[in-house]
Amino acid sequence: MSNRNDQVRTIARWTLGAALLVAGSGHLTVQREEFQAQVPSWFPADEDAVVLVSGVVELLLGAALILSGRKRAPAVGLVVAGFFIVIFPGNIAQFAEHKDAFGLDTDGKRFVRLLFQPLLVLWALWSTGGWRWLRARLDRTRSSD
Repeated sequence: MSNRNDQVRTIARWTLGAALLVAGSGHLTVQREEFQAQVPSWFPADEDAVVLVSGVVELLLGAALILSGRKRAPAVGLVVAGFFIVIFPGNIAQFAEHKDAFGLDTDGKRFVRLLFQPLLVLWALWSTGGWRWLRARLDRTRSSD
């Protein structure tokens, strides 16, 4: 892979890390109530506690994306992608339960927001080399069968 591609991926990884740091900070401060709208009503935990814990997790993941080197980045990317998958039911709940937050005040806007979650998963996997690492691992598993 070229040095230019590595630079682009690194910038993308740092940008995603910075976005997670901003979002995590928002969980703990000024956007706390907004994030509570994404906690499904059926989830068996206090909404505020969920927002606080997920905010701390986002801060840790954001820092890990920024601080991880090339060797550890794929593992971090897999964890971040997994996190985005785990929190996706919150986005679905916001849509299904018609909860307004973050300017998502119509079902149409909330639906469009759902389409961005898979992009975050792909961003985490691509920018860290997690996707490549996963493919290589699957290829090794298939060739050993």
